[in-house]
Amino acid sequence: LVDLTVQTDGDVHIDAHHTVEDTAIALGQALRQALGDKKGVRRFGDATVPLDEALVQAVVDVSGRPYCVHTGEPEGQRYVQLGGSGVSYLGSLTQHVFESIAFHAHLALHVRVLAGREPHHIVETQFKAFARAFRDAVALDPRETGVPSTKGAL
Repeated sequence: LVDLTVQTDGDVHIDAHHTVEDTAIALGQALRQALGDKKGVRRFGDATVPLDEALVQAVVDVSGRPYCVHTGEPEGQRYVQLGGSGVSYLGSLTQHVFESIAFHAHLALHVRVLAGREPHHIVETQFKAFARAFRDAVALDPRETGVPSTKGAL
């Protein structure tokens, strides 16, 4: 089980990008550190998650090789304003969040937006799908006594 609370302060009154990116980097680093040698984990996880009209699939491999594929999110969408700042959260920033997490956590991550109209639902469902897929990938497998790799390391 992964249970954490993240609190971020930053310059969202100027631009959301830097604060959101720094938070994603820190989260990725924390996840990588928490995984340690990955002994006994399942390694792979996937989830398809709905939220009303939105549907997202996320697939995670804690392989140690950072890679991110992010597809299907509508281009150029502006979402909610961050903290009442008047600054919009752009859809392209969600892709950057997942790229930053994957790179710094050393994950292979695929996020596919399969359906959705409501911008808030599209973004929220991506994070929920990632969280469920990650949870499955790092769950302990009682049948796995070592690192789940033929190479002996991830």
